[in-house]
Amino acid sequence: MSNSNDRYAQRGVSSSKSEVHAVVDKLDRGVFPGAFCKIGADILTGNPDKCNIIHSDGSGTKSTLAYLHYKETGDPTGFRKTAQDSLVMNIDDLLCVGAINGILISSTVNRNARAIPGEALGQLISGTEDFLATMRDYGVGVHSGGGETADVGDLTGTVTVDSCAVVVMDRKDVVDNANVKPGLAIVGLASAGQATYETFENSGIGSNGLTSARHDLLSPYYLEKYPETVDPTTDKQYLYCGPYKMTDMLPDSDMTVGDAIMSPTRTYAPIIKQLLC
Repeated sequence: MSNSNDRYAQRGVSSSKSEVHAVVDKLDRGVFPGAFCKIGADILTGNPDKCNIIHSDGSGTKSTLAYLHYKETGDPTGFRKTAQDSLVMNIDDLLCVGAINGILISSTVNRNARAIPGEALGQLISGTEDFLATMRDYGVGVHSGGGETADVGDLTGTVTVDSCAVVVMDRKDVVDNANVKPGLAIVGLASAGQATYETFENSGIGSNGLTSARHDLLSPYYLEKYPETVDPTTDKQYLYCGPYKMTDMLPDSDMTVGDAIMSPTRTYAPIIKQLLC
């Protein structure tokens, strides 16, 4: 059997992103070259004591799981989790440079309108607003800057959800990875279980590697019934080759397989907020 990296590549995904790095690694790395996110001079106000950060990321193929859940059950609320996935992939990256307040975020939904009707789109939008409101309740200064929806059935079979965040912060508050050195402690935070700011148990899965998680867990049933969720040029041996349906119970768990792999990416913002204040 192929190793995991080979299987990932056979599914059309690059784990190393070598082609991207070949280009971006030659670009300007900003005013804090060692920081986790690129940080630029404050061109918005021209204040030399401040800096600008703009960050983009999304839910990736995890949105496909909400689609499968919706098609199987008729319940569109799973898309609220997809909205959180896209937001957290941005918010928590900003945490890595110390940005916790004054964050303005906007999301873009590209959908096949025949597959993702208004009720599903509505859950993506309301899920976005509700999650941001919850974060503000915990002292995280993140606000909605609106968003965009596009009906692009020729480009996507189901739906993609992406977000972009921007923040202006004081340079003195930047967390710079260039300052990491031997002797510092590494503290790990759990991704599974239920945090005080969550309303249900989380399996701990995030929004990275979901192409493999989906295909290695879910059965060929989904390939046969929902061919719009795959790249038709991929060898079928790598598509939906797992043993489970989403309604099956996850072994050694009270969650179904669907509950587990749809668990939204956990944010650590309420915790980091306390550490930075």
